[in-house]
Amino acid sequence: MEKNAEKKRIVLVPFPLQGHITPMMQLGQALNLKGFSITVALGDSNRVSSTQHFPGFQFVTIPETIPLSQHEALGVVEFVVTLNKTSETSFKDCIAHLLLQHGNDIACIIYDELMYFSEATAKDLRIPSVIFTTGSATNHVCSCILSKLNAEKFLIDMEDPEVQNKVVENLHPLKYKDLPTSGMGPLERFLEICAEVVNKRTASAVIINTSSCLESSSLSWLKQELSIPVYPLGPLHITTSANFSLLEEDRNCIEWLNKQKPRSVIYISVGSIAHMETKEVLEMAWGLYNSNQRFLWVIRPGTESMPVEVSKIVSERGCIVKWAPQNEVLVHPAVGGFWSHCGWNSTLESIVEGVPMICRPFNGEQKLNAMYIESVWRVGVLLQGEVERGGVERAVKRLIVDDEGVGMRERALVLKEKLNASVRSGGSSYNALDELVHYLEAEYINT
Repeated sequence: MEKNAEKKRIVLVPFPLQGHITPMMQLGQALNLKGFSITVALGDSNRVSSTQHFPGFQFVTIPETIPLSQHEALGVVEFVVTLNKTSETSFKDCIAHLLLQHGNDIACIIYDELMYFSEATAKDLRIPSVIFTTGSATNHVCSCILSKLNAEKFLIDMEDPEVQNKVVENLHPLKYKDLPTSGMGPLERFLEICAEVVNKRTASAVIINTSSCLESSSLSWLKQELSIPVYPLGPLHITTSANFSLLEEDRNCIEWLNKQKPRSVIYISVGSIAHMETKEVLEMAWGLYNSNQRFLWVIRPGTESMPVEVSKIVSERGCIVKWAPQNEVLVHPAVGGFWSHCGWNSTLESIVEGVPMICRPFNGEQKLNAMYIESVWRVGVLLQGEVERGGVERAVKRLIVDDEGVGMRERALVLKEKLNASVRSGGSSYNALDELVHYLEAEYINT
């Protein structure tokens, strides 16, 4: 059989956290629907149920050189550095085995920008490679800017309020104080990671899970700055059905939502890895209770805790679960707002359903997203400083009860329609996916 008559294979290399694996699998499903075979390379501790969610996908294991459990102990920066230093050889062996197994049918290796060790294998084996950015285009722009800074000078400069509030050239309203550096450990080490992430090496394109209707200025900046094509083809979760979870979902909460009034419930979830102190959880609990609004709250064992007696009182007005089917929750007519850590996946999912947000970000990238939610798209409110019950009560009422919340919801619904239009035939994201497919097919024929 001639090479171009065979089904072309894409190898996906996700970073081993839920927030990165989910959009990568959604990308895989979108490409699978376009006629590509999909192979997913994952570490031992990231088992994705192929039969349940992805019956046509092949899953291969990259022998783990560092267990995922070390992510929290080391911090994200040191975990990424160690993972990349130690995974190159095992990944090359994995791809070489695939080539022996299937013949030379690999059209491309698509790897998460944090799995940059993949590029060396692609280069050595002469396989085209593409980088996938699971965060926002604006966050990738920030990585480009940060990669060029001197850590010591930047820290000194940022002591000056005038510098802090200076708008980054051609990126209004982004200010230097908004660059996502907080919560990432020592600045110098983080800037080194930024340099690795934005170093495209021999990669031939960048895919971003975003839409031009959300981030047109950042995408224009990237298309000028980078010397390779940029494909903004999100939000991926509405182009596929690959909304799976590595955590077990409690579906009883949907039955509870069915009994609530339209737009009366605040949904609270701060992602799969954020940690909240007990004091903050208690202040949130009493603020929610005092607001007289119903709420659905995801509290994960081991990362958040609430005294049993408080839980009993608070449960009079709410439903507490260990993990929820987030997309189903956000689309439910009873949900009127989303209290979120503002990870990029959650941000997209909320805007796609026209649900305004209470923003409580933890690290730099989440703070960047929160700034855009509040100040650019104007579909949410940002909670700053210490969490206290009075502030929580006011934020909930602003979103659910006050006229201000009505305006936010109206703007969110406008964005919802724009995002849905972008993935329909003729839309910007739909066209970007088609362009990517043609590009991958051409690369495959030329290898």
